[in-house]
Parts: sequence; structure tokens; C-alpha cells
Amino acid sequence: MSSASATLSGGASVADRRAAFVAARSALDGLTGLLCQVAGAELGHLVGELDALASRAAGAVVAVVAEADSRGEISASQAGTSTQWVARHATSLAAEGAGQVARLVQECRLPELATVRAAVEGGTVSVGVGLGVVSEFQALRPMLRDEARPTVLDGLVQMGAEQGRRGVRRLRPALLAQFGDPGVFQEVQDAAGRLVALDRAVGDVFGAFTYRLVVDAQGKAALEAAIGPLSAPVPGPDGARDPRPPERRRGEALIEVCRRATAAGGIPPSGVKSTLMVTMPLAQLRDRLGAGEVLGSSEAGELIAPETVRKLACAAGVIPVVLGGEGEVLDLGRATRLFTAGQTAALWLRDRVCSFPECSIPAHWCDAHHLIHWLDGGASQLSNAALLCGRHHTVVHRDRLFGQVTSDGVDWDRRLGSYDRALAAPGHGGKAGEAAGPDPPAA
Repeated sequence: MSSASATLSGGASVADRRAAFVAARSALDGLTGLLCQVAGAELGHLVGELDALASRAAGAVVAVVAEADSRGEISASQAGTSTQWVARHATSLAAEGAGQVARLVQECRLPELATVRAAVEGGTVSVGVGLGVVSEFQALRPMLRDEARPTVLDGLVQMGAEQGRRGVRRLRPALLAQFGDPGVFQEVQDAAGRLVALDRAVGDVFGAFTYRLVVDAQGKAALEAAIGPLSAPVPGPDGARDPRPPERRRGEALIEVCRRATAAGGIPPSGVKSTLMVTMPLAQLRDRLGAGEVLGSSEAGELIAPETVRKLACAAGVIPVVLGGEGEVLDLGRATRLFTAGQTAALWLRDRVCSFPECSIPAHWCDAHHLIHWLDGGASQLSNAALLCGRHHTVVHRDRLFGQVTSDGVDWDRRLGSYDRALAAPGHGGKAGEAAGPDPPAA
């Protein structure tokens, strides 16, 4: 920390701080012309420093506006509204943003929401995310147990800091399942189920037709489980990327599912990748508490209300993976070359997404990969298995990378040739020295 920073952090006056603000603006003037002097590796650090400065400045604006509001300065001014007062003094917010600042200050007058304002003022979340937290909390509040409200608000703020407004909205089912009044999560999902609808097709002049589909959480999970495997990108013969945009792939996948269902005469072909799996602790399923969690598809993590899970357990094409109960034998050793449906389901539960670092491709787009290749003596068992998307499955074989299952997941050694070195290590158990080809087609 510089001496100037230390002085400011040690109780500097407002006048000293305003002088520092002027100095900061001067430091930014002409920065663009000096960027050629910054080493490439330092550009990212510079962006981070500027981002931290900007977030704290935005939070300070909220603090100042809140002070003006509490003193009556805004109401005593000639501005017609708080938004106009903010726009007049913060010209960069005049076109957009002034209304958000004014609304956040007004909403956070309630002592219960002081946590949100503090997070914005501290630069933890932006003004927009803070408003998202407030809106979500106000929607949830009537459905929560009284003692759980502070915990829920803290959770929303934390999610906002990590994943923004989208993450805040997606947290609702989990919060209702854990902190809602008894039965409220089931009531919410049941109400959504009554809105399920599919409009008739509307044609256009080009011969295309548009449908409007409304589904609930259960329907969404089932739909995504059905079309997920068929909507995965299909590389060309030369390895080129699939040119179809995601929307087209998903549309074609839905049509294909319908075609197969029609051709099967009411008994569509099924497999683990086109099966909806829902996990739920046995005690919660028995007591109709908590929620079931969708597994494997792009909707992995979607929560299903407990009574709905009990209904799904009776439906074909749904596997209720009841945690804590007895399951089928998953470790088949060398007797089987390919991973079984049960093993694949267990991999979905363990890995959730592609196991390669920083990849989030959902489980149903992934292959079950032998960490020690089957041809090298690797067994078809969970301790020798990992989920890999098509791209990283190719990378692992191309660069001959080694992975091993640990208590924290799959640990990949990304150094070129790490697989060969691991295979040649004394006592490894594979066929050291033999060339390892690619896994079998389904492995």
C-alpha cells in the first residue's frame, strides 16, 4: 500500500478524499496512450484494478445519494424526483442508471435490506444486481419462515456477487425448498403446472411455423433430458465445428424425438442419455421434504418438489436415484468393456459436467472415458472413469493426458504425455510400454 493510500485509509478528511478523487481522474487521463508501455501479462491486472475502482465509486455514489435522501436534501431541491436529482449531479447516469440508484436507495430504507445497500456501497455487487436481490427477496419474503429471512437475504447477496442477477433468479427453487413455509415449494410448482400449454402453430410467408410452449419445472427437465443427447454439436468428417446454431440443433432434436416416438408406436426407444434422472435423499422423499435434483441433462441442478418426485418414480423413462438406499452393482471390473447404464448414471451424479478443468458441458453431452484405456488394462469401473465432452475427449487422447479420481473429483495432469509417464510408472498396473489407442466407441 502506498503512503497516500495508507493516509486515506487512516481517517482522512472528506477534503483529502476529494483531492484524491481528482488525482485519480488525472491518473486516468491519457492512460490509453500509455498502454503500449504495459507488459502483456500486466494488462489483466490493470483491468482488475480499474474494475475495483469503478465498483467502489459506484457504491460511493449510492452512499452519497442515501445521505442526501436521509437529510431531506433531495426533497428540498428543485428536482421533481430522486431520479432527476441523481441525473442532475451524476451526468454519466442521466441517460440511464439514475433511476436504478434512486430506486435502490428508496428500497433499502427498510432496515431489513441494509445488507443489500452495504454490499453495493462496498463494491461487492453492482447497483443493478442489488436491485435484483431486493426484487427477489420481496417476492420470496411472504413464503419464507420468519427466522430464515436474514439467511435467505445473505444467500441472495452472495449469489449476486458470484453470478449476478441471473444467479439470483435461479436460486429461488432452492431457497423455497429449504427455507419456505411447509408445502409452499410444492404449491408453487403445482401452480406452474397448471400453466402448461402448447399453442397451435402459426405459419409465415416462408412456410415456417412457430409454436409457443409453456412448461413447468418437471416438464422442462423431461424435455431437456429427451432432446439433450440429440442436440449436441456434431463435428464434420474433418473435425470442423457443427455449423448449426444451438436453436436449430434443439429444434431438430425435438422433431427427431417426436418422429421416434411416432415410429415406435407409443414405446419410444430409451437409453441412459435420454432418461430423466432425479436424485433425492431417502428420508426427504419419505417425509415429503426438501426437493429432488435433476441429474445429467443441461437442466442439471433443477429442483423438483417432493410430491412430484414421488409421482415421477412411477413413470417410465424416469430413474429416481434415491441417495442412501441400495443400488445396483456399479463396479464390474474387466468383465465388461463398456460402462453400464448404471455406471453412467453414477458418473453423472459424481462429475455433473465434463471433468476437464474449466469446462461446464453438461453430463448428457459427455462420454464415459477410461482413465487407463481399456486396451491398456484399464477396468470399466468408476474409479477408472471420468466424464469428458467430445472436444476434451479428443484433447485427452491427442495430448495423451492422464487423470485420476480423487476425493475432490477428477484431477487432470495437463502436461503433454502425462498418460504415458503414468502408465510406465512402477507398479501402475497397466501394460507399460504398449501404444494405447483410443477408447472403444462408447467409452
